[in-house]
Formats: sequence, C-alpha cells, structure tokens
Amino acid sequence: MIFVALAAILLPLILLGGFNLPATRGMSISAVVVIITGYLFWQLSPAVLGASILQALHKSLPILWILFGALLMLNSLRATGAIDRINQGFKALSADMRLQTVLVAFLFGGLIEGVSGFGTPAMVTAPLLIALGFSPMAAVILALVADSTPAAFGAVGTPLTVGLSNVTENANRLNLIGLRVTQLDLFVGALMPALLIFILITGFGPKTQRLKQWLTVLPWALLIGLVYSSIALLSAWLIGYEFISILAPLGTLIVAIVSIRYHWLLPATTRNHPWQVSGAPSASRDTQTTTMPLLQAWFPYLLVVILLLATRVWQPLKTILTSTLNLSWQHILGFKTINSDWEFLYSPGTILALAAIIGLLVQARSLRPLVPTAKKVVGSMGGTALALVVTLIMVQVFTNSGLNSGNLPSMPMYIAKFVAKYLAGIWLIIAPFLGELGSFVTGSTTVSTLTFAQIQADIATNAGLNTAVILAAQLIGAAAGNMICVHNIVAVSSVVGLNGQEGAILRQTILPALGYAALIGLAGLVLTVLI
Repeated sequence: MIFVALAAILLPLILLGGFNLPATRGMSISAVVVIITGYLFWQLSPAVLGASILQALHKSLPILWILFGALLMLNSLRATGAIDRINQGFKALSADMRLQTVLVAFLFGGLIEGVSGFGTPAMVTAPLLIALGFSPMAAVILALVADSTPAAFGAVGTPLTVGLSNVTENANRLNLIGLRVTQLDLFVGALMPALLIFILITGFGPKTQRLKQWLTVLPWALLIGLVYSSIALLSAWLIGYEFISILAPLGTLIVAIVSIRYHWLLPATTRNHPWQVSGAPSASRDTQTTTMPLLQAWFPYLLVVILLLATRVWQPLKTILTSTLNLSWQHILGFKTINSDWEFLYSPGTILALAAIIGLLVQARSLRPLVPTAKKVVGSMGGTALALVVTLIMVQVFTNSGLNSGNLPSMPMYIAKFVAKYLAGIWLIIAPFLGELGSFVTGSTTVSTLTFAQIQADIATNAGLNTAVILAAQLIGAAAGNMICVHNIVAVSSVVGLNGQEGAILRQTILPALGYAALIGLAGLVLTVLI
C-alpha cells in the first residue's frame, strides 16, 4: 500500500524529472494512475473522485487568475516602456547580475511573498529578471529557489495562523514556534543570497573562474543573508510572527541598496566590470532609453505591494473584499471537507490586474493597449491551464483520500505514519523533509503544515523531542518545497514561455530543496542542545 500512496510523489519525479515529459503529459499520466489506484486500492468512491476532480477544476481558476494578472502586468509594462526604465534604474544602481539576483528574486520576491503568498512572488519576479537580461530558465529557477525562506511565514503569517490551527491557536505558542523558525533559519536561511548567486554563476555563467566570481561577492551575500535572518529573529522576538515576512525583506532591501550605493564589502569589479552572462540582452546592448521617471515606472509594482498589504492588514477592508463577489465552492457534492476558496476581490490576481490597469493610466494615460494585451495573455495560457488542472486533480485525489470506505488514513497521513514508524529515532532530521514533501504535492506551505502538523507534534511528544522545534522544521521544510512544487513550476514556466520544460526545471531545483531541508535538520539538532 505504501507504493500506492507514494504514486502521487514518485510519478511526477520519474515522468518529469527522469523522462523529461512536459507537465501536460507527465501530470496527466500521474493523475490517471492516482485516480485508478485510489479507486482500486484506497476504496475511494466515484462520488469522492468526482468531487475531487470538480474541486481541482475550481481551484485552478484562482491560480490562473493570478497568472493572468501577472502576465497582464508584465505586458502592460512592456507596452508603456516602464520595463526599460526599471532596467535602467537597476543598471544605475548596479549592472552586476549577481547583485540583481539578490535584489529582485530574494528581497523583492520576499516582499511580495510577505503580502501575498500563493505562488505569486515567482510569477512576478521571473519576468522582471528576464527584462534585466536573465535567460528564461535562469529566471524561473532563481525565482523558485528564492521563494523559499520567506514562505515559512507566507502572507502575514498564514502558514502559522492557519497551518498550525489543528495543533494550537494560542498566540503565545504560535509566537514561540515563529521564534524557533527564525532561530533555525538564522544561519541556514542566511545562506540563501550566496546560494542564489552560486546557482546563477555555475548554472548560467561562463565556465571560467566560476569560484572566483562567486567568492568576490560572497562577503556581501553573507551580509545580506545575515541582515535578513537577524531582522526576522528580532521581529519574532520583539513583535510577533505575523509581519516577519514583510519587515525582513523590506529592511534588508534598504540595507542592500545602501551597501551597493556605498560599495560595502563589494569588489571594484562590481562597479567597473559588472558580472554578466555572456550574450544576455543587458550585457550585449543598452536598454532602450526612456525619460519616464523611475518612480512612475515602478508605480504598478509599488501599488501591488500597497494594495496587498492594505487588504491583508486593514480588517474592515478585508471583510468587505472577502464577503463581496465570493466565488468559493463549499461542500462539493455534499462532502464537508471538500471545498475550494476563491474570494475574487481579495485575490492577488485581481490586485495585479487592477494595478496593471491603473499603471496604464499613469504611464500611458490611455487604456488603448489593455484589450489587445489581455487577449494576447489569454491566448498564451491554454497549455498552462491543462497542465495545472491535471496536476490539481492528482493533488486533490491524494489529499481527499481519507474519505474512503476501507477505514484507511489519507495517503499523506499513511506515508507520514509509515515514515515515522521506522525513522522516529532521527525525526529531527526527517521533520523538514516531511514538510517539503507536503509542499511538493500540494504547492502550499500552509496546506502542507495543515496536513502534517498534528503527526509532527505527536511524534515529537512520543519521542520526547521539543515540539516547537519540530513544528518549526515542518514550516521551513514546507517553505523549501515551493522550489519543487509542480504547479508552481507550471505557472512560472508559462509566464516566461517555457511550457514543456518543467522536468528540466525540477531537476535543477530539487538539489537546493533537499540541501535546504538537510541543513535545517542539522540546525534542529544544534538548537535542541542549546535551548
């Protein structure tokens, strides 16, 4: 039975990562196999399977809506020339692509994660990286890997508030777990800027002097990583967990800009001979000159951050947006636990689309480009929609498999209990991998934690381990799972035109993901000795 339960995990790895099938084919096969085995071996009724398929179809709509908003934003900025002006601004600060990687993918992406979540950061930052001269493959991989450390706290602490709701709703307890997350990540998460630069240089740069090109900016990368982790730790200690994913990237972004401006810990080459990928647009030609003010060019992105923050923090506005035009579908086919949420006005997709429209008015003083741009975006999303739907069908059958007539636990819980039976003695090492596994399948730090938090807590109690440390490891592992989540890969690939390359992307993100979880496991061992 364990191999039946593992089908939803092994098949995507084999078909996409091993056989390099495009997601439309690989995930279609995976979905069919999981449905058949769920019916034959897990005794799932046709009604449960049907409800799961309907749930997947509905869940794909808000994700596609976010994708539409991100693409509309990108193409609108291209139409007005704002992307060129943003590129000029980055080049004025630093044309070095190593530094741009940290600024855009890690810090700006982290800020978007803090106010939005739901896979939005990578869909926003990957196109921006391409505009700066990064190849589409580099942009996708860097954006996915970067959207890990900030995701532990997600959108205003949602992975803790919602993800741990089955374990505890005590504010003090949640704050303690949040503090443990920042303690585990104090040195591991601090390595993220250095890791991103390493991936850029070794995977996409010239083959000569790779180590030298990395080591020259390593002191600056470590500074930025330590500043980020330190702000996160201080925020958890002094304020609470809810705003860590906003304060940490925002504060670090300010430090990073100042450090680049005054050349702290940076070699002269970053200013005089900035590192570039050979043949990249920003290396081979200057960006088209535009006189648009930099603030005006950035206005749509700034508006996105402001609107996302306001709708998540200002409770009266949040109440209005979540209750008006609510397209959620509850109790699908009568099953109380099979639901799908889509609060249309509250969705990041709506905010992205609104910001793109307002951006056109501010930058072009006309909405004339809107309709042709929207048509172009919709026309490009067909393959993505299919890949996303079949992926979610597999995911929902997997997660709803507890509704069976054989009195079996759900497939995720069966896997967790099977692993715990044999590996409880080294659970401090295993805990982050279980969190990562949950996000790989479900695509959500919150859902992974909601699924596995109880069993993580039970194992910690039975093994005499520190429960807060184990749950913190679950959260960080789940956040790292964003690097390899199939439907995140599908969505981001679509934004940059890499449909069909999902397997190649997965092969390049899986090692950073596994390495991150392993380091967190080791950090957990150290932390339990110190506290």
